[in-house]
Formats: sequence, structure tokens, C-alpha cells
Amino acid sequence: MHFMFAAGFRPFFLLAAAWAAIAVPVWLTAYVHGYALRGPLPALFWHGHEMVFGFGLAAVAGFLLTAIPNWSGRLPARGAPLAALALLWLAGRVAVLAAGAIGAAAAALVDLAFPAALTGVVARELVAGRNWRNLPMLAALALLFSGSAMVHLHALDIAYLAPEGIRLGIATLCMLIALVGGRLVPSFTRNWLAKAHRALPGPEGALDRMALLITLLALASWVLGATFSSWLLLAAGIALAARLSRWRGHATLREPLLFILHLGYGWLALGLILLGLEPRSTAALHALAVGAIGTMTLAVMTRTSLGHTGRARVADRPTVAIYCLVTLAALLRIAGAFAGAQAVLVTSLAGLAWSAAFATFVLHYGSLLIGARPSHEKTA
Repeated sequence: MHFMFAAGFRPFFLLAAAWAAIAVPVWLTAYVHGYALRGPLPALFWHGHEMVFGFGLAAVAGFLLTAIPNWSGRLPARGAPLAALALLWLAGRVAVLAAGAIGAAAAALVDLAFPAALTGVVARELVAGRNWRNLPMLAALALLFSGSAMVHLHALDIAYLAPEGIRLGIATLCMLIALVGGRLVPSFTRNWLAKAHRALPGPEGALDRMALLITLLALASWVLGATFSSWLLLAAGIALAARLSRWRGHATLREPLLFILHLGYGWLALGLILLGLEPRSTAALHALAVGAIGTMTLAVMTRTSLGHTGRARVADRPTVAIYCLVTLAALLRIAGAFAGAQAVLVTSLAGLAWSAAFATFVLHYGSLLIGARPSHEKTA
């Protein structure tokens, strides 16, 4: 069995990062020069679909296929089945890009095969392991499948739901960050602070549960376009910020591998607040998409790649550069909404910083992901 298919994080983190680095310049070229991609989707909708259901879903797959064996106590998906899943994802990217040649229906069938197969694999493992606590992961995968299907219905001229589908996908990824990040960030911080004999993050309590409930309601109302969504989004952002403040992020400033997790969660809180202030703001949308999703994805991918390949969980200079680049990308992308005549330039610079962050991940972590089997597995 090839080392690359020994664990789910290996192929999917590498594929997610590579596609994130490639797909943004493809969209930027169309955006700057004003031409349409060859296919049934406008370039903007192709961009949204590929960032959420291409890059985002690959990162989710890498995380889930690595974490579920720890949750369920069962052997992980590996070898030929894992390779088949990776090939399905890759076929989807090619099909969507080549939809103008193969037809929108064929592109939809090929692309939707991956989330359907992934959902089946995750459902089998959770049910077999009686891991009921993590059943919300199945709901998230079903929503991501539905969001992608809505974009394909638009491409097929059946129902013009691409904006709503992309919004559903972004909301689902944000809810996953709120839920899973809310477990990982305080847990990793507590472990690190305990070794240093320092004050620990506050224990989980009513505030945490309330923040998650409000976030769920806020994101659902935003997807549905409810008139009261602004107030809920503001409340959710404030509640998540209050939750984050209890995790002692300031104490991790000298540990980039930990601090970046706090920063990613902070982007989620800020993005929801901005979205509440202006629901149609591209600045708010990209605070979530580039800031929260991009930052948290790289935070988890770097940490997991190091830990699961037996390396010390320490951020070296290239890793710190990755974090700085994705932060710069988020700041520039938000600034682009207010740049007036310079919007194209600032947005292009944001895209270059984003691509540089993920390309650096591929170059620096690629050898770890395709290299020799780790001597022992660690938790995500």
C-alpha cells in the first residue's frame, strides 16, 4: 500500500491545498480580464463552488477520515478504498472545469459522486462504532451535498439556486468550525498550558452551548434570507467572541501552531458580526471564507500533518509564513471591498497571498504527506 493512502489526511490535505492554490488564479484571470470560463456556470459561481465544494469538502474529508477512527475505535479507511475516494474527488474537479465539453448533466453526476460516497463511508463508520455524538457530521455532509447539487441545478437551467447553494456550503463549513473548532481549540490550549503550569481555559458550560445554538440559528436564517437574520448574526458573532475570550488565546502568542487556531476562530466571530451589520457585504463574506475557513483549514492541516507523521508539533519558519500569508490574504480581500478604483489590484493581491499560502503548504508538507508511513498515529 502506498504511503500516501495510509491515512485520510494524506491525500485529501494535499489535494485540498493544491486545488486552493490553483483554482483562485484561474478565477482571478477571468475576474481581471472579464471573460467567462468555458462552461454553464459564470466564473463567479464556478469560483464559489470550487472553493466550498472542491477545496472545502476535501479538507473536511481529510479531517473526518482521520478523526473518525479515533472516535469510533475502528480501523481507518486506507489503501484502495481511500485512493478511490481521492480519484472521485479529482474526477469531480476535472468534470466541473470541463462541463462545457462534457455537458452540465455529466459534470453534475461525476462531481456529486464524491460527497455521496464520502457520506456513505462516514455513516458506515459512525454507525458501526456506535459513535452517536458525532452524527452531526453526517448532517453537515448532507448539507454540503445539497449545496453542491443546488449549484448544479443552476448549471442545468433547472433552478437558479447557485447563490443559495454556495451560501449553504459556506454556512455549513462555518458551523463545523464553530462546533469542531470549539472542541479542538480549548482542548489543545489546555494541554499546552497545563505543561507550562499556567492558568487553563474555562470549562465548557452554558455559554458554549448557547453560542452554538445561536450560531446555528443565525446561519440557518442567513441561508434562508430571513429578515431577522442580521440580529441573530450579530448575536452569534458576539457569543462566539465571548466563548473565545475564555480560552486564553493571548497566552499562546509564542506558540504559532496554537495561536493560529484561536485566530481562525476569531475570524469566525468577526465575520458573523460583519455579516450581521451588512448581510450582503463581500467583506463580511470573505472574512468568513478566507479568514475563518482558510485560516482554520491551514491550522488543522499543519497541526495534523505534523502530529500524524511523527514530527514535533512546532511551527517552523515556512509554517509561520503560511499563517502570515493566509492572514494577509484575508485582510486584503476584505480591504478590496473598500478599495474603489483599486479593487481589482487589491483583490488580485489577496488571491496571490492565498495561493502562496497553500502552495507553500504543498511544497513544505508534501514530502511528509507522501513519505514513509508514520511510526505511530496521534490524535488530530
